[in-house]
Amino acid sequence: MVPARPSRSAGPSLKDPGAVLLISCYELGHQPFSVASPLGWLARAGYRPAAIDLAVERLDPDRVAAARFIGISVPMHTALRLGVRVLDRVRALNPGAFLCLYGLYAALNGDHLLARGADAVIGGEFEEPLLALVEARDQDRSGPLPGVRTRRGDAAPWIRKIDFAIPARAALPAIDRYARLEAAGTTRPAGQVEASRGCLHHCRHCPIPPVYDGRFFVVPRAVVLEDIRAQVEAGASHITFGDPDFLNGPGHALAIARDVHAAFPGVTFDFTAKIEHLLKRASLLPEFARLGCLFIVSAVESLSDHVLGILDKGHTRADVVQALRLTREAGIVLRPSFVPFTPWTTRRDYSELLDFIAREDLIDCLDPVQLAIRLLLPPGSLLLDRPEVKPHLGSLDPNRFTWTWSHPDPEMDRLQEEIGGIVEAAARRADDARATFAAIVARAAAAGRGTGLAIDPPPLPLPPPPADKGRPPRLTEPWFC
Repeated sequence: MVPARPSRSAGPSLKDPGAVLLISCYELGHQPFSVASPLGWLARAGYRPAAIDLAVERLDPDRVAAARFIGISVPMHTALRLGVRVLDRVRALNPGAFLCLYGLYAALNGDHLLARGADAVIGGEFEEPLLALVEARDQDRSGPLPGVRTRRGDAAPWIRKIDFAIPARAALPAIDRYARLEAAGTTRPAGQVEASRGCLHHCRHCPIPPVYDGRFFVVPRAVVLEDIRAQVEAGASHITFGDPDFLNGPGHALAIARDVHAAFPGVTFDFTAKIEHLLKRASLLPEFARLGCLFIVSAVESLSDHVLGILDKGHTRADVVQALRLTREAGIVLRPSFVPFTPWTTRRDYSELLDFIAREDLIDCLDPVQLAIRLLLPPGSLLLDRPEVKPHLGSLDPNRFTWTWSHPDPEMDRLQEEIGGIVEAAARRADDARATFAAIVARAAAAGRGTGLAIDPPPLPLPPPPADKGRPPRLTEPWFC
């Protein structure tokens, strides 16, 4: 139920400039699509919203005080951790504003967010419910709205294909304030679009299946191309496709890549895809390379077939080796992401992971933080009901938005904490990735002493880093999750 307000005859309207304010906290260093897209919807309906991106701007008390409806975007866990702090600050600055948190992680954590002070939460395909909520508030209408959950009751889930609007980016900070592509010894501005939403798969550790349940929608090619055009005109010469998996719809993905190359021949791009999709669609990789694909991010997660089976990743260690070969033959860099600390990861597994990274010359193809990631179990995770998880499961920590778990080998929990500290300190010093990797190897070697492990960490010292022009392409934002 949307809380009713007294009838307004000639009072202020939410169509007044700045009466609606959308706030982004963090979106992987990109100009936030999760704000640009609803800005387009609101503008199409006659609203003139303001926007703040706290990744590159300060929270403006004047803009907060002027707003009557404030939406806070929480598409990922890091954004949610920041977003609840913003919720508290915004509520203190403007107690009378209607506050809505929206995005994937709002759907997973609705109970806590409503108890914390949010007036509404929206998840999944959020744009249409968000616009409907703004219109209801503007017209003083009460009653349930599809996809909108409030403290007065639940609403039906809203996961269906929507009538996409072209994202509006004029109210956001300039694109040159965001992550850049670093390649061939130079950097250049990078943009971000979405060509599809949701995912066909049910990887058990992923936050998408609990919300989308295997549903997947493509964004019309014309909408995607116009969004890219606006960012290229603003200075971007590289585009990240932020889809959960660009190859869920391979024909759609290839058609868009061809459209982009035809319209902007000098623009390069990257995307995310599952290992199994890279194997299944291997014949497309050479063309993607010709069209400007520089690298592909893939959630490898682990090299242990046991762990991969529990996560239901759909690939094996041997498949990872094959995907590396295929992408290299096509001239595309594979940038793996990992979840190296799970309740089932052994010290041997971690040593083998480091050994694999060194032997496959992947040190410069991943950010060191990937070697410190601990399995996240948000509310609704498909892993929570698995028998493999139950012996290790603690309680729900609502302030961290995850279920706690402990490893049967206490040394693995200590190792994760210490690797996290190594990575954090190295990032503050802006250490080279190879120096950070060497420090991680040394700590892992200490964890393996006296255990009879057959596999030793890679020998030190590691080869020196290549010259800048020899480094594989990457974005300057170091987080992939």
